[in-house]
Amino acid sequence: MDILELIQSNLLTPIILFFLFGIIAARIKSDLKIPEAISEFLPIYLLAAIGLHGGIEMRNTGFENMLIPMFVAIGLSLLFTLNHYQILRRLGKFNIFDSYALASTYGAVGAVHFSVGLSFLKNQGVSSEGYLAAILAVLEPLAFIMAIFMTNMAVSKQNKTKQQSLGDTSSEMDLGLNQSKVKISKVLRESITGKAIVILLGSIVIGYIIGEEGFQSIKIVFDDLFTGAIVIFMIEMGIIAGQRLDDIKKVGIFLTTFAVLIPTFNGIIGVLISTAIGLSLGGAVMFGLLLASASFIAAPAVLRHAIPQAKPSLYITSALGITFPYNIIVTLPILFTISSFLHNGDGTINLLSIFINN
Repeated sequence: MDILELIQSNLLTPIILFFLFGIIAARIKSDLKIPEAISEFLPIYLLAAIGLHGGIEMRNTGFENMLIPMFVAIGLSLLFTLNHYQILRRLGKFNIFDSYALASTYGAVGAVHFSVGLSFLKNQGVSSEGYLAAILAVLEPLAFIMAIFMTNMAVSKQNKTKQQSLGDTSSEMDLGLNQSKVKISKVLRESITGKAIVILLGSIVIGYIIGEEGFQSIKIVFDDLFTGAIVIFMIEMGIIAGQRLDDIKKVGIFLTTFAVLIPTFNGIIGVLISTAIGLSLGGAVMFGLLLASASFIAAPAVLRHAIPQAKPSLYITSALGITFPYNIIVTLPILFTISSFLHNGDGTINLLSIFINN
């Protein structure tokens, strides 16, 4: 099956169809709305399910087996965040605050992306390394912390330059610095203690403790109902995305292009590198998807306080209105096709072996 056929097939899956249904409902001004209680419950449920499976997989495979993928993912996430900033600042001509906010949004990872990716692989009859859920938890706060630190450094440097040139210690730039200074420890604490990370890490620990045998008693809830929960959640995501379609024209052609090309590039790099370090066909897809995803749930919560000068309309609209639909409809099939080719369709061929054989 080629990429176009896979994309077409993906479009007809329940998850994508319900997502599109949510968009249509929003565009026709329907009063359809997921009840607030369910809306708050579903992300917790999905993260708990992902974490439980991740913990069980870590117990089965051993913690040491995830160290290399973990460190590689951390390195790539930080490198990509810096690369995003340079592109946005130099080519896009965005200001420092918007550049770092967008860079961290696309350097962070999306738990919703991850959930959809797992369902996509299930439809293809492919499994992935469960411990990638732990990598998801580790990567979540990294890009934000780095972006906030770099923002503080950049503004501090500009402030000193301004003071030296004007000889005025109470300049407007100093006021801007004081407003933009954010303690990294505070951001780290808020990120780690946020409900998403807490439920994910807690579920990983519980999954590790109970193992396969203990999971059987709750399997019907956290396994059999997983796809159904995603479908309902996708309705809400579609409604929110549909409400933001009018904002897409506000982000401009450059950011729209960035929101499509950067996830594709990051995802492909992720698939290539993860295959080289020995991840399976499905694992490489999920690793690539982690790097291709953009955060639209954690990002607003962190950035509105950490970098208040940045425009939420830019990083929320681009991540949720453009990148998320593109990733779940197009990027996933692309990553799966590339990973299938590299693994020769059976999930066992290592990329290094391909190079050696050639």
